[in-house]
Amino acid sequence: MAIESGELAPPVQGTAKQPYPAPADAPSHPSAEAPERSRRVRWGYAAGSLVTGTFNTLPGLLLLPYLTDTLGVGAALAGLIVLLPKVWSAVLNPLAGRLTDRTSSRWGARRPYVLFGGLAVAFFLATTFAGFAGGSAGVWLTAAGFLCTATAFGFFQVPYAAIPADITHRTEDRIRLVGGRVAVIGLAALVAGAVGPAVVEAAGGGVAGHRWAGLFGAGVVVVGALAVFLGTAGARSRQVLASEPSLRRQLAVARANGPFRVLFACAVVQTLATGCFLAGAPYFARHVIGDPTATGVAVAAYVAPNLLAVGLWSKLAARLGNRAGYTIANLLFLTGCLTLLAAPALPVALALLLWGVAGAGHAGQLLCAYAMLPEYIARDTARTGRQQAGVFSGVFATGEVLGLALGSFAYGLVLQAFGYVSSDTGHAAAQSAGAELGVLLGVTLFPALATAGLLFLHLRRRTASAADAASGDVSPVVM
Repeated sequence: MAIESGELAPPVQGTAKQPYPAPADAPSHPSAEAPERSRRVRWGYAAGSLVTGTFNTLPGLLLLPYLTDTLGVGAALAGLIVLLPKVWSAVLNPLAGRLTDRTSSRWGARRPYVLFGGLAVAFFLATTFAGFAGGSAGVWLTAAGFLCTATAFGFFQVPYAAIPADITHRTEDRIRLVGGRVAVIGLAALVAGAVGPAVVEAAGGGVAGHRWAGLFGAGVVVVGALAVFLGTAGARSRQVLASEPSLRRQLAVARANGPFRVLFACAVVQTLATGCFLAGAPYFARHVIGDPTATGVAVAAYVAPNLLAVGLWSKLAARLGNRAGYTIANLLFLTGCLTLLAAPALPVALALLLWGVAGAGHAGQLLCAYAMLPEYIARDTARTGRQQAGVFSGVFATGEVLGLALGSFAYGLVLQAFGYVSSDTGHAAAQSAGAELGVLLGVTLFPALATAGLLFLHLRRRTASAADAASGDVSPVVM
């Protein structure tokens, strides 16, 4: 996905509102920031991914097995309980984006939301796994807690994703910001994915174990919300421009932007595959390789490349373009999924290594996609003179939320179809050979097929981009 670098064209005259007042010590141009201030902003922004990574990983990893193996919920219904709150969040995200676009405060347009939204995520995440009641009441309280968590996350994630478009002018600055974001997503997922299951086991499993895991996740989220709020305090935002007067018109703008439409579809599909991986990790560890304690190791193998390979993916994307980097990342992820089909016949260490291969591809998917989002937002703003970063990031966040939710739901359907037996004892029931096959296929073949479809969509975009450019739909961008 090659994108021209360089300064953006000036906004269309006559559409700008008064900018937010800049901090007294802010430089006149973001590229002229003192190095220590620039580092603080980069690290502060990156730390916000502690919220994103924890929200995506901890419920994605623990909630489905908590429902099936502790609360005794059928696999399909459990998948639905995970899905519906995220569908609601997906509906809410564009509304949250429009709200942040139209907000003016002494803290800026986005920072109040990342603070209070993040703190609300922490509170409701803890209540989701609190186990206040047993039986049907416990199931309903868990579902309600996750609904509130997903709602709060929408009001955090949408403004958080829009911040790079607000505070940067250059392509290389955006790549630097999102590179740190991807790395910390990996760190958060590594911590939540490895420590969360260990906390459950150390506390004896069942309701008590998940309660402590929920409190642990809430603590990580609080750190991330405070860090991004404080760390971005010195970043000077762009001037606030006039936005489209209605949400309907703003969504129409996003829908009319050809490259963004494809980026949205890619976000849905790649996070759907990730949702399958996260939801399937506990089942894979227990029923495929026969070691329940390997759940954290499998997740760590999957997310560690976000930390280890982000620099390599950044260089590759800068050298070959984001389009080529995204293609390579998807091919690597696809390879990991397909080779993992042989896991029952492989040594445990080799099976876990294949999780790492898929994870390395996932790291590249994230970096290239996140680098494209602020670029498209900035180009749209430069072309129209209107501030719509919140709506674009809201629609993109909708794609990510939907993908993760659909991944968990699809995995639950696969388990149900292959005859997975639920349990209300806090421990997984013995499964038939057919159910164990479903566990394996749900975490390998299904994500592979989804990624193959993503590649087809992505590679078709070159022709569509040329057509969009020729018709004047969008600025000439090759995805």
